Amino acid sequence: MEKKSFILKNRKLIIILTAILATAAVIPLFSLRINPDLESYLPDNIESRINNQKIGDLFGTKEPIVVILSTEDVLAPETLERVDNLTNGFRDLGTLSPIQSLSTAKNIRGEDGMMLVDPVIDYYPQSEEEREELRNRIKGNDLAYKLLVSEDFKNTMILLNSDLSVKDAELMNQIDSIITLYPGSEEVLINGQPYLRDEANAKISKDIMILLPLGLLIMLIFFWFSFREFKGMILPFGVVLISIAISMSLIPLLGWELSIIGVLIPIMMIAIANNYGVHFVARYQELNAIDPESSMADIVEESLSYLKRPVIICGLTTIVGILGLTVHILLPASQMGVVSAIGIGIALLLSLTFIPAVLSYLKKGKIHFHPNGESKSIIAKALSNLGHLLSRHPKRILTGFALFFIAITAGIVIMRVASDFNNILPAKHPFNKSIEIANREFGGSKLMTAVFEGDIKDPELLKRMEGYEKELSEVEGIGSATSIAKIIKKMSTALNDPSDPGYNKIPDERDAVAQYIEFYSMSGDPADFDQFVDFDYTRAAVTIQFNATGMKDLERIIESVNNILGNDPSLTLVGGYSLVEKEMSESIVKGQYYSLLFAFIAIFLLLAIIFKSISAGLLGSLPLVFAVLCTFGFMGWSGIKLDIVTALLSSVSIGLGVDFTIHMFWRMKSEISSGRDYREAAVTALKTAGRGITINALSVMLGFSILFFSSFPIIKSFALLIILSLLFCLVSSLLLVPAICIIFKPSFLKNGKKHEII
Repeated sequence: MEKKSFILKNRKLIIILTAILATAAVIPLFSLRINPDLESYLPDNIESRINNQKIGDLFGTKEPIVVILSTEDVLAPETLERVDNLTNGFRDLGTLSPIQSLSTAKNIRGEDGMMLVDPVIDYYPQSEEEREELRNRIKGNDLAYKLLVSEDFKNTMILLNSDLSVKDAELMNQIDSIITLYPGSEEVLINGQPYLRDEANAKISKDIMILLPLGLLIMLIFFWFSFREFKGMILPFGVVLISIAISMSLIPLLGWELSIIGVLIPIMMIAIANNYGVHFVARYQELNAIDPESSMADIVEESLSYLKRPVIICGLTTIVGILGLTVHILLPASQMGVVSAIGIGIALLLSLTFIPAVLSYLKKGKIHFHPNGESKSIIAKALSNLGHLLSRHPKRILTGFALFFIAITAGIVIMRVASDFNNILPAKHPFNKSIEIANREFGGSKLMTAVFEGDIKDPELLKRMEGYEKELSEVEGIGSATSIAKIIKKMSTALNDPSDPGYNKIPDERDAVAQYIEFYSMSGDPADFDQFVDFDYTRAAVTIQFNATGMKDLERIIESVNNILGNDPSLTLVGGYSLVEKEMSESIVKGQYYSLLFAFIAIFLLLAIIFKSISAGLLGSLPLVFAVLCTFGFMGWSGIKLDIVTALLSSVSIGLGVDFTIHMFWRMKSEISSGRDYREAAVTALKTAGRGITINALSVMLGFSILFFSSFPIIKSFALLIILSLLFCLVSSLLLVPAICIIFKPSFLKNGKKHEII
């Protein structure tokens, strides 16, 4: 009783220290920053990030932003004028060069043996004849047709390149201001990482501002309807508030930033941090019903005596499950594991100190619980009915679970991994509409860049690059492959007649290549080549534009690119954001394996140590395995992909679901030690401990249901899956585990004294 007496004797100090801790936790929240950059979620030593940095060092660190204008005919004078105005407006910003559009596209032609470089659009057509003449000119220019204008001439693209000197929000405001300055009837859509980050940043802030207050309100209402006492409502709620403040304050204190994944942290605290307080309040109400004459101090002492071990054990197992995220490759997932585990630890500590300290000052409330199950509560009635089913038909329950498990887990074989992260935003968002047009009309929204090193004016190297362009363009899904070789060929058509041997070919001599480039600089701008070749012509880039509909499609295209280019002695590296997406998808799968393995092994060992039995570790892990695999099966059947958020599912559900089984084990062991057989112990545990477990589970599910109001589809999917997973955990803990105990009678529940556990 020494520890219990210490808590009650020092209850004032405990309350004061808790208040100080809660106040101090608020201060760091004012320095919390948001990071929506998905690429930064990967470690710096990931190959794709290293290659992108190298390409940026060679050709300038740029991020493409695509502005698409859609109308009936982009060659209408008013549309061409608007494209011209927008291009000039974007250029005047000074941070978006180089810019590619119909206004900047060049027409390379020959005249009297000279090369002339003219704008593709050198007039606004005023008649249908002029418009058709211009249309045919564009169709003959493979540097513009299907790259800057769609095949049906209903869409045109302005490609901007941000130099990263301006923050995303400011940059997008500047772009929007230019678009607003030059209005028109055309629909304007934008895509690109700066736009995605800016939108995600705004939605993260919106989610926190909306979901957190809404979640707290709903949780408060749920506590009231569950316990029908003010103290039963406000005490677990207070623990939730403090744990949220502490866990969120740790993010800036540790030098981290709030990611898209981080939106889950406060909602997790709402859902999880009340667990231990819920069990304490439920036990207080149970003891008050059993002995109405007992004092509040006695009830608090008895509740602490009965719950301290199982609650500590549940807290530790939850923390261990959540810590499975720390081995995840994605940095925000690992960070989430750390701060969430600490927040849960604080909630556990406060539930065993702060709640009993405050409760001891309060008067007892009315009796709201009947230990024999005779209650008007829907939960009590449902558990009573399940108790009868469990008592009479444990083998049928086992058979039903087995059949359901086989049917739903068959979906695992068709579960897919997200190949990109466009689904961060809703399908109807302008960003995704722009991506859809780029995929359909411009050869794809994804880019890869292959860098070749050597004498770029060497005809042999240029001819190899030309051959690669042809081979790559024949790969299904690749819309175009463009390099300096294509431009050199274009020059040859301007300087040679169709009957000449050198027409539309790379010259055989290096001097001829150098001469072509010199001729171009006399009429055109050498800066037009900056995106294809470096200043001294020692490195060149082949830009590959493609569309991939899934992870397998993306892997196929990347493999094809590697097979075509991989053996070239001049190839130095291949990069692009698509490779980052691929590595991120692979990291999601690896992180899922690592965190699952860590959590399962740790939970198994903890349960085996706690109950001093290997069979306890196996049986206690069974509901978790059942829930995780069934949830993965559901993902396969429903088409929900494994992504940066849903990949966190297993560790979270394992950390939460193990609590249910521990409380059932604890109560069954207590009942068996009191002389009941396995059947009676299982039914009694279901009707008594099952109430707290069910309220706990429902409160957690309700907490996570707030995520359905998120602005992010992937977080909505996480909400559905975590609720489903917890439901699987709950049902298997209340029915599957007791049914197995009734049938097989595990010895660890019978051996030892009533409280002989760890």
